Amino acid sequence: MNAARTLVASDLDRTLIYSAAALALTMPDHRAPRLLCVEVHEHKPLSYVTEEAARLLAELKSSSVFVPTTTRTRKQYQRIQLPGPPSKFAICANGGHLLVDGVSDVEWARSVTDRIATECAPLDEVRAHVRAVADPHWLRKERIAEDLFVYLVVERELLPGEWVKELAAWADPLGWTVSLQGRKIYAVPKPLTKSAAVREVARRTGAELTLAAGDSLLDADLLLAADQGWRPGHGELAEAGWLAPGTEALVERGVLAGEEILRRFLARAAR
Repeated sequence: MNAARTLVASDLDRTLIYSAAALALTMPDHRAPRLLCVEVHEHKPLSYVTEEAARLLAELKSSSVFVPTTTRTRKQYQRIQLPGPPSKFAICANGGHLLVDGVSDVEWARSVTDRIATECAPLDEVRAHVRAVADPHWLRKERIAEDLFVYLVVERELLPGEWVKELAAWADPLGWTVSLQGRKIYAVPKPLTKSAAVREVARRTGAELTLAAGDSLLDADLLLAADQGWRPGHGELAEAGWLAPGTEALVERGVLAGEEILRRFLARAAR
């Protein structure tokens, strides 16, 4: 298959790139691989890949249409410097923004906000409810992302076990999805999906094969839409035992899962 006809859409945080905290998912210090920093914020290193993952990613980006696919805002995404040539396309804000050569596609963003306005309860209503039921004892930050969705930064060990489920049950009939990822809780409108943006990239590029990877509930639609997908042995999907046809559940956890996902991408694209 022509390399340009293979589209690889991958989540970033805790799928391909890992914070210092996420590095501790799997191994003792003496077995830790050599790392490359791929994100710096306020003069501090934030995210890493292994040196082997950096090599694999550079190879993948030169042999396919590689599309970073993240829930991060555009500003947060632009802090990341991935190895290899720059990606022509990137997906931010969980599909709310489709970047083309680093610039948000205006028509795409408008179509997303129009769908949200007609299908979902308003952001202000959801934000007010989240504020009302969150406990300052475990809540550290509350943020609005791109005027599209709300997320919380929490002390995970203090978070009541049923709180996320209760919020999800409240949000579901209003057209919103709730997801717990590490120390962040996201409330996201249902039409705001990574898969819809990936389909648009596939249409524009003429991709014949779409591969995907992700670790969270917000990645489930992406994995289901791909011809083949992979999820790591950690994360929200792994904790829920989530399985689906066409998606392989890897045993690798943490930063080594990022390496294995890249190997699987390269092997499948080569076939």
